[in-house]
Amino acid sequence: MPNHTEYSRASVLVVGAGPAGLSTAIQLKVLKPEIDVCVIDKALELGNHNLSGAVLEKEPLAALLDAAKPGWRDTDEAKQVLANVIDKDDIMFLPGRNMAFGIFPMIKMARGMGLGFGQMIHHGDYSVSISRLTKWLGGIARGLGIEVLTSFAADHVVFDGQSVAMGVKLVDQGVNKEGHHQPNYVEGETLQAKFIVLAEGCDGLVTERFVEKAGLKRESPQLFSLGVKELIKVTPEQYNKFTRGRVVHAMGYPIWTPVRGPGMFGGGIVYAGEQDHLSVGMIVGLDWKYHDFNTQDALVRFKEHKFVKQFIEGGTVVEAGAKMIPEGGWYAVPRDPQTRSIGKGNVMILGDGAGFVNMLKIKGLHNAIDSGIQAAKAIVASLDSPNAAAEKYTANVEQSNIAKEMKLAQNFRQTVAKFGPLQGMPLSVLGRWLPKFHVEKDYEMMTAASYRLKPDMTFDKDTFTAVAATAHREEQPSHLRIVDPAICMTKCLPIFQAPCITFCPAGVYEAIHGQPKPANPSNCLHCKTCQRKCPFDNIRWTAPEGGGGPRYKRM
Repeated sequence: MPNHTEYSRASVLVVGAGPAGLSTAIQLKVLKPEIDVCVIDKALELGNHNLSGAVLEKEPLAALLDAAKPGWRDTDEAKQVLANVIDKDDIMFLPGRNMAFGIFPMIKMARGMGLGFGQMIHHGDYSVSISRLTKWLGGIARGLGIEVLTSFAADHVVFDGQSVAMGVKLVDQGVNKEGHHQPNYVEGETLQAKFIVLAEGCDGLVTERFVEKAGLKRESPQLFSLGVKELIKVTPEQYNKFTRGRVVHAMGYPIWTPVRGPGMFGGGIVYAGEQDHLSVGMIVGLDWKYHDFNTQDALVRFKEHKFVKQFIEGGTVVEAGAKMIPEGGWYAVPRDPQTRSIGKGNVMILGDGAGFVNMLKIKGLHNAIDSGIQAAKAIVASLDSPNAAAEKYTANVEQSNIAKEMKLAQNFRQTVAKFGPLQGMPLSVLGRWLPKFHVEKDYEMMTAASYRLKPDMTFDKDTFTAVAATAHREEQPSHLRIVDPAICMTKCLPIFQAPCITFCPAGVYEAIHGQPKPANPSNCLHCKTCQRKCPFDNIRWTAPEGGGGPRYKRM
């Protein structure tokens, strides 16, 4: 159990030790070496809760590290984390389970014509494990004198009487399932700070509570997707056939087949990992309408496809996980209605927490790092006036490449959500000239329709969860709460047959004596899909004790 008292006050407190939060801390030490910075994260170890594809553009990382760690490119850590430079970039359309067509020439043509789809090119980028990237950046941060603390789970931002943020309250520890204090009970302390940086990642608990408390607004609802990923050990022959510098992004089967359906946004990925390992994943927009759909079923079908199967057949899944992705774009960034700041006062919102994912590029890691750099600059410029930090941070973002590329993609996801993939994808080419469409929240899109491509066998969620190495203290209260159990029985079951039982990638939900319940909270992967896809908005995810959750090493 961590000792909170030693770190109860700092000039800058960063919530979330992912790429955005660590970049903030590192850049701060470059600009102001004497400033005291504390970074906290709920994971047991650095990188344990970080999962992505991931494709990383080089420029923001270089801008961050060239000043912070001269000669970083020649270090053993850099050579390991950044070993795979993309030299073969395949974008495929899969019309069925046996056919595949390369559409990369069309993407290159789109780039030449200045169309949005032309951004979907990754040649020269890094293909990385974000878990390893995070661990590496954390080591650099600690080397600069930054306190980077794991197993610190935050609950909410604390305000003083004048509605100014003064710190962050940690989660209580040592409570049993009935809510009673155990002998090892420790009340969650408030960590005080002049500046608070919220860099929790997608749908962060502290971030969303702050958005509500501070009255921040989004022009359009945040839209999400769920990504499930497996790291598969393959034969040397299969790996060499795929090649180290290759990434594949595939649209179509099994989530979008024109005419017959299904009609969901997203697609499959295959990335080269470390030697003899391939990352295979499926990303599906949460606005799917099928009550019995499970993203893992689509992953199974994708792995069965003739094009994919040749590279992974007979392989062994050695690690797996799941994570949501914010897809709503520029219109879904939370802002203060009066100042338009991304945050408020001395609190700034970064990276995936703000929604800086460019869906035309299918990536946001570079923007997360860049947002950390911009936040650090804003803090240094606001040392004498902390409540101006969020506005200065927003001005920095507006003048950066983040805003430039996010604005180019601002209508893309809403257009597809409004018209579906068949019409929305080609229509989105006109995105910059289209009006801002009203779209429903993801959970409002559920219907009683069925997914027609379900595999013959039920997906083995137990094994999936086991290789994610997720764990929580069994005696603590469930961090998953069904708001009104009666809604499950009277509305959800009769119409939708409790879809949370199906779509949760960790098998957390079960029907106990007919009542849907979060029966296995210790399995939770912290993806939070349940609270964004329950068709009656009837589930709430809260923070468990620090140190719980998945323990990703190479995701």
